[in-house]
Amino acid sequence: MKKKVLLIIIGIIVIIGSVSGVLVIKHINYTKTYEYKFTKIGYSKEEVKLLEKELKNEELDTLLNRKYNKNITKFIKEKYFIFNNLDEYLKYLKDNKDKNLTDVIAIVNTNSNNEFYSNTKKTDISKNELMLVNKYNYLTSDYNPDDLEELSNVYAYGTNQMLRHDAYNAFIEMWNKASEDGYKLIVNSSYRSYEEQEKIYNDYSSWYGDNDADKKAARPGYSEHQTGLALDIQSYCSEEKKFDECPEFTWLSNNAYKYGFIIRYPKDLEHITGYNYESWHYRYVGVKASTYIHDNNISFDEYYAYFIK
Repeated sequence: MKKKVLLIIIGIIVIIGSVSGVLVIKHINYTKTYEYKFTKIGYSKEEVKLLEKELKNEELDTLLNRKYNKNITKFIKEKYFIFNNLDEYLKYLKDNKDKNLTDVIAIVNTNSNNEFYSNTKKTDISKNELMLVNKYNYLTSDYNPDDLEELSNVYAYGTNQMLRHDAYNAFIEMWNKASEDGYKLIVNSSYRSYEEQEKIYNDYSSWYGDNDADKKAARPGYSEHQTGLALDIQSYCSEEKKFDECPEFTWLSNNAYKYGFIIRYPKDLEHITGYNYESWHYRYVGVKASTYIHDNNISFDEYYAYFIK
């Protein structure tokens, strides 16, 4: 009887030892998981699930070296979150507590947390119709598109109005459709050389001063018109009214994106584009980009930062 009891006790000890060993192994394995590591520094299990779903392993490893911040997972939930900009998001939000997370994302992604015309770099012209020219990205003085085509007086005021080949063809297609629908579009300004933009900017500067000039005109090299992809559109109506009060503007608002054109400087996005609202200034970016920009109500600067850059 005693022997039987002893064997039972030994068996129980063996079982307990085995179970304990399994539990120890499980714990050791658990300590290697992101759930364990992130919960140790303050994240909830729900937050860890979000991190693992949205971030790559190398990004998770990088994040483990940062202190817990409740705003991190909030930023990650944002549509246009870019991991490499995380530190800048947090810094900008700390200095601008009145901004919502969506605005912070847009401002930082587009470099607009820096002063205009600071931290500038040369435009990547290899992006073709998606090249970005703004107050942080410039074209050199010798940049001239090699596929410019001249618009006839049927479509434009004056002579020497030119667009790049693809933008030209898209505009003609759009013009024809507008005309078919009873609207008359007139190009008032299109391609400008570096030297032409320099003269325009200097004139504005002498008339309004440098600060106001920067809100109304681009500095030479920083003008989209030099790309040959931008154009200013008017109508006969706009000779008496603001262009956005004209039926042609309404037609363009509903249809320009179908032909690859966007309003480049939209209303209420001046803090990102750096320019006052310009209802007449259109930019060719191709149908894929223009459709997304139109449907999601964002600026080209934001689109470029998230999808192109």
